[in-house]
Amino acid sequence: MTQGKLIVFSAPSGSGKTTIVKHLLKKETLPLEFSISATSRQKRATEVHEKDYYFLSLNEFKKNIEDKSFLEWEEVYPNHFYGTLKTEIERIWAKGKHVIFDIDVLGGLTIKKKYPEQTLAIFVKPPSIEVLKRRLKKRQTESDTAINMRIAKAKEELEKASHFDKVIENIVLDTALLEAETIVDNFIN
Repeated sequence: MTQGKLIVFSAPSGSGKTTIVKHLLKKETLPLEFSISATSRQKRATEVHEKDYYFLSLNEFKKNIEDKSFLEWEEVYPNHFYGTLKTEIERIWAKGKHVIFDIDVLGGLTIKKKYPEQTLAIFVKPPSIEVLKRRLKKRQTESDTAINMRIAKAKEELEKASHFDKVIENIVLDTALLEAETIVDNFIN
């Protein structure tokens, strides 16, 4: 497979997109591999370089932007850049697999725009902003200021849901997981 398909999952932080993507990656019937994003933010204690993210310094990230090494990139928060290295897609396609992404909303829409026929863009919608806030607080990984920044951004991101091919409302996780499996299986087969 020189070029496989691209399955993009985007959502506000805390919507459940990472949980859904991890579930899909465990399905042996789906030939998927996770696209590891690059970021300029600090690594959290539980995260592993080259597994969860490619952790780059701010200067390294900006150098990759200058070199046009990214398929897509965004400054999601001030000096917190996220992006997909072109080499990551090539690496996965070389293995004969389809690429699955867990990325921000604007990044997901950029990939869809660049590869309209090959991309399935799925938006994971939380039941409400209040539920989202509770989920983010429950993680205990960020300050109240950071959570409030994420909530403000989530309100903007929710307005873009209609630009995606599919919207999965994550009210009951098991239902959302089954819906995601069906949608992805239909797209790649």
